[in-house]
Parts: sequence; C-alpha cells; structure tokens
Amino acid sequence: MAHFFITGAARGIGRALASQALQRGRAVTVSVRAASDLSKVPDGVEAVVFDVRDDAAVATVAAGIDRPVDVLVNNAGVIGPARQSTLDMDFDGFAETLAINTLAPLRVSQAFLPLLRRSDRPRIVTISSAMGRLSYQKSDRIAYRASKAAVNKVMQGLATDLRSEGIAVQCVHPGWVRTDMGGPQADIDVAESAGGILDRAEALELVDTGSFVNYDGSTIDW
Repeated sequence: MAHFFITGAARGIGRALASQALQRGRAVTVSVRAASDLSKVPDGVEAVVFDVRDDAAVATVAAGIDRPVDVLVNNAGVIGPARQSTLDMDFDGFAETLAINTLAPLRVSQAFLPLLRRSDRPRIVTISSAMGRLSYQKSDRIAYRASKAAVNKVMQGLATDLRSEGIAVQCVHPGWVRTDMGGPQADIDVAESAGGILDRAEALELVDTGSFVNYDGSTIDW
C-alpha cells in the first residue's frame, strides 16, 4: 500500500487530497500547522503537527516516522500579503510568502529524503501555480507569483540532483480552485483539482522528473 505524506491538510486542496487518497486505499499521513487543526483532518488519516518554516520541528517529525514515504506532496502554501505590488510591497509579508511557498517545500523534501529512499517508487509532488510562469507577465500578487516561480526552479534543480537515486520530482498546477485562497469565482471545485493532482502523483515516473504539469496532465510552459 503506497504511503502518501501531505503537508498543509487542514483545509482546501490538502484536506481533499488526504480524503481522496484514503478513498483510493492509500495510507495517508498529513501535517497541520497547529494542534488546534487536528480536528479538521479527515477521519482515518494520521496527522502530525509542524510549521513548515520550523527546521527543528520538521526534522523531528520526519525522524519519528517509522515507515517509507512513497509520495511526498508539498501542498502547504499561502497567497501572500494584502499589499504585494511592485510599487507597494509589504516586504515582511513577501519574506513570509517565500518562506512558506519556496523554502519550506525544499526543507520538507530534504527532511523526508531518508523516508523516500526507503520506498520502491519514491516521488515528490509540489503544488505550484501557473501564476509563476516567467512567460506570464501579469503583475498582480507579485509576491505569490515570485514564490511559485522560485519553487519551480528549486524543484527543477532537486529533480536533477535526485534523478540518479530514482526519485521523481514534479510541480503541479492545481487549477484555479474554489477555496479560501482561490475564491468563489474560481473555475473548478476542490474535489476535481485534488483528483487530478492524485492522478498525476500516481502516474509520475522517473521519465517525467523535472516537469511542470496542470492537474489534468497537460504540460505547462515554465
């Protein structure tokens, strides 16, 4: 039975990913940021508590897991501060956005590498966004866009470095999803997005490593 570890699963896409993975018969462990969020985790899903920005907490939790992780899903993320224009930037908020959306997926991936190396088919899936494409020149929510462009590059590099170990790495755009982050006018519901992301994770092979895809499997231009 494949074991999924999903970060940021108290709400939105993360919670839907956990629920659907469980329904598919997978073993599922998730992280939430605070103990108060544990009640939001779907029944039957194992949960641990850590803030993805906390090196020591992430390392401690990873060291305490006693079975391989087959699929690590870096899902935890934020939209960023209210002020995030190139002409009016909340720089502390920008730094926090980078810490959560860019640095944390690498931190978690590094901490979980020993568990992934114990898997027969290890995979890392990072939830990114088409808003981070360098070819997409819109400037709204620039802190968020920059953080996703940066995590794309980080994961591309990680894919290169882990290829020889047989660990596949992929960035996935979840679509514009009706969540607290995406808003009520978004294109698709959470269940459709989560189902597509899980399909991508299930299908991911080493030949696909370093790629950037939409939740429906179509390739996205960097």
